[in-house]
Amino acid sequence: MLSLTINGHEVKVEPGSTILQAAEKLGIFIPTFCYDPQLAQVGACRICVVEVEKARALVASCCTPAADGMIVHTDSERVLAARQANLSLLLANHPLDCLTCEKTGECKLQDYCYLYGVDESDFVGAQKDYDLDDTNPFYIRDMNKCILCGLCVRICYDVNGAGAIEFINRGFDSKVTPAFDDPMEYSSCVFCGMCVDSCPVGALIPKESIRQARPWELKSVKTICPYCGTGCGLELLVKDNKVVKVRGDLSNPVSRGQTCVKGHFGIDFLDSPDRLKTPLVKKNGEFRETTWEDALELVAAKLKEVKPTEVAGLASARATNEENYLFQKLIRSLGSNSVDHCARL
Repeated sequence: MLSLTINGHEVKVEPGSTILQAAEKLGIFIPTFCYDPQLAQVGACRICVVEVEKARALVASCCTPAADGMIVHTDSERVLAARQANLSLLLANHPLDCLTCEKTGECKLQDYCYLYGVDESDFVGAQKDYDLDDTNPFYIRDMNKCILCGLCVRICYDVNGAGAIEFINRGFDSKVTPAFDDPMEYSSCVFCGMCVDSCPVGALIPKESIRQARPWELKSVKTICPYCGTGCGLELLVKDNKVVKVRGDLSNPVSRGQTCVKGHFGIDFLDSPDRLKTPLVKKNGEFRETTWEDALELVAAKLKEVKPTEVAGLASARATNEENYLFQKLIRSLGSNSVDHCARL
């Protein structure tokens, strides 16, 4: 184990740990924009800089390895001045529509500006003026609010593997976009939504949640995605018993926060007026609601009236693998091999 001192407190960490991880072990807060524990760290945003005694300059704590005997200061005057300058630079090119921004309450830029007392920018000059990209049906891209942390790019490459977006241009003209600056639907994007979940500001906003609720009004409920038998974990964000938006559950051992387009954005069926909530039985040419007990008794009676070769079963891709196994076993136990499963929804 390595032993280092952070803000006067000694801590022991395993070799290969970063200064940020050591600070987290002590419960010491260090702000981050580009940090994500599931990704390789790049130290791009520099908001996490700390002062290491005898070091030539401030270092990015998220990607600087902890060393034995290291003495670190996370809140020195030099560090605070660097963070305030960083935030001031970001505000110089960031719309200040916080009152109506969908990210208010969970925007890291807003939180850090409040924490470090930065209410306006000291830098004057040209500002970006990109058109709002709402061409895809799932989320809005407002590149005027992008802080170029690169989280969405790295998630897309390293976790999803789609590689749909990347940085283009240099300096002031840098932006995150698909190849040739095309709309998202013309790229290799699979609309998994992980870039939306990772964005620390209001640059990526899911359409279904716009003006539905503020983050502090939402209750988190963990569940399993109902779209297929994989068993991906979802975190539902609920207000007044209505699902407002969905994100991947990082603690789920099956999916580890990954989602597909259906699991992340396909929630409109929940409150659809066409959704069946009880079994239906046709009487006199019309479907009428009934109980599960009566419906199952009717099915059982009908099965007894027909030959095994006249029985067929159609399973559902929304059921679990275990349920589908039991279903085919039931159909075969009735004497029929006519069982099928459509994996498309």
